[in-house]
Amino acid sequence: MRFSSIGDIVLTTPVVRCLKQQVEGAVVHFITKPAYASMLEANPYIDKVHTLGSFRETVNELRDEGFDYIIDLHNNIRTLRFKHKLKVLDFSFDKLNRQKWMLVNFKKNKLPDIHIVDRYFETVKLFDVVNDGLGLDFFVSQDLDNQISQKFSIPDNYVVFAIGGQHATKKMPAEKIREICSGVNESVILIGGKEDQNAGEEIALNLSNVINLCGKTSLDESAFLVKKSLLVITHDTGMMHIAAAYKKDILSVWGNTVPEFGMYPYMAGENSEIFEIKNLNCRPCSKIGFDKCPKKHFDCMQKQDIPAIVKKANQILER
Repeated sequence: MRFSSIGDIVLTTPVVRCLKQQVEGAVVHFITKPAYASMLEANPYIDKVHTLGSFRETVNELRDEGFDYIIDLHNNIRTLRFKHKLKVLDFSFDKLNRQKWMLVNFKKNKLPDIHIVDRYFETVKLFDVVNDGLGLDFFVSQDLDNQISQKFSIPDNYVVFAIGGQHATKKMPAEKIREICSGVNESVILIGGKEDQNAGEEIALNLSNVINLCGKTSLDESAFLVKKSLLVITHDTGMMHIAAAYKKDILSVWGNTVPEFGMYPYMAGENSEIFEIKNLNCRPCSKIGFDKCPKKHFDCMQKQDIPAIVKKANQILER
């Protein structure tokens, strides 16, 4: 069980793969929200994908499958209701919410220095399942190559900049992104959702090396562009984890959230680097994010070292 969202679901894929490969005869089903089902349907380690409908209908559907175990990697009120109704032996992920609350509210870090992927494996240790060290998975159709080339004019070599983010405080202001793009010695493709289209247009204005595809590509198409890129620049968002699944070099730019939450790029390319403003007494202000900076200064993004990001990007491109 993992209902949302993009990045969180991608981070479950090592557990799925290892369960399927290491438990003899294992049949693995995955339940998520309908919006995320397409991410999982091409995964060869998943036998069936279920999507959330009405509670009663979904419970009946799951009950009819006759599951032996539930691996709950979401562990919220909704999954608790399902587990209560299904009455199947379950193994649930410890989200360490108290420790996260302490870090957000008192800036005291009591979280273990362990990536969330490795903590997920704690839920399946009784099955003698161990991390195979192969990283994350994200599967897309190879037909996307032709599909994308027919829809867009894509250069042979390019950098992807994933400008989106679930919350505004995870995203750099458009003028900062524009400054980075103008300094990168390569074509830059901007990807994001429809809500990022206007920002993409502002960033790309009069920059001959920038192509704005925000709101124009599906998730799979964006993932395929990431897969074929030379480098990915991204905020702390789902596309960062998709880039890590492809072992890309990732320059991740962090605002109100912090890597200490355990969700930094997992097994990304060896030249990857995290950019963050350390020692801000207001950071992290949330484990998720806000629509605007609670302190009104947005120093976690406004003070980012743009020349350092550009320099690192060009160093990677010169290799």
